[in-house]
Amino acid sequence: MKVLSRWRAAGLHFLISLAIAAAVVMLMLELWYPPPLFEAAGGAGLLLILVGVDVVLGPLLTLIVFRAGKPSLRFDLSVIGLVQVLALAYGCHIVALARPGFIVFVKDRFEVATAAELEPAALAEAKYPEFRAVPWGGPRFAAADNPEDPAERQGLLTLALSGLDLQHFPRYYVPYGERTRQVLARAQTVGELRKSEPETAKAVDAWLAREGVREADVRCLMLRARQAWVAVLVHPQTAQPVKMLLGERIAM
Repeated sequence: MKVLSRWRAAGLHFLISLAIAAAVVMLMLELWYPPPLFEAAGGAGLLLILVGVDVVLGPLLTLIVFRAGKPSLRFDLSVIGLVQVLALAYGCHIVALARPGFIVFVKDRFEVATAAELEPAALAEAKYPEFRAVPWGGPRFAAADNPEDPAERQGLLTLALSGLDLQHFPRYYVPYGERTRQVLARAQTVGELRKSEPETAKAVDAWLAREGVREADVRCLMLRARQAWVAVLVHPQTAQPVKMLLGERIAM
């Protein structure tokens, strides 16, 4: 029987690690990040580092410690496997915290509220039960109403200076379907988008041509993500989301 060399063992470990990491990443992105939200949020770089470390770390350690017939080899490989699992779990935890919990219509556009930004106490104040917990099955659409009380409005203006806005307070959320008229009143036609957001309009035009959709069959609102704008195409009568497309990058 041919003895397994350390290079072959490290190579096999690398392929196994790569397959597991790829499967986990694909599942997370499919479940939590409707395209192109992950790219617009700037998560690709972080995920590449986290997964890269996990995929490279294990095989590298295997290359160092592996020696056929070594008495402690099974223990060494078990420790390496445990380190990899912990590294991958940490990466999944970071991605889970950064996942978009709610896509909220605020004033004239959509905003993203991530799981990390929504405090349990703030979630508990939501009037509607569907907004009292961050969903695990992908982001949920909502609308946020400005408070009628002047003191509350002033308080929100003060909080905005620290980066907290209406989308971070689920007590102001209402079901998206109850505000479709307001959404459509703020939505642009594709023709209007070409004038206001010419770079983003190019992505929309390309999608319309590719899918054979008439521009009259959609309206557009912008969604602000961390590193880019996203064009959210909605149905012109129901305001239900049809497609999200990556738009212009936000200058950092």
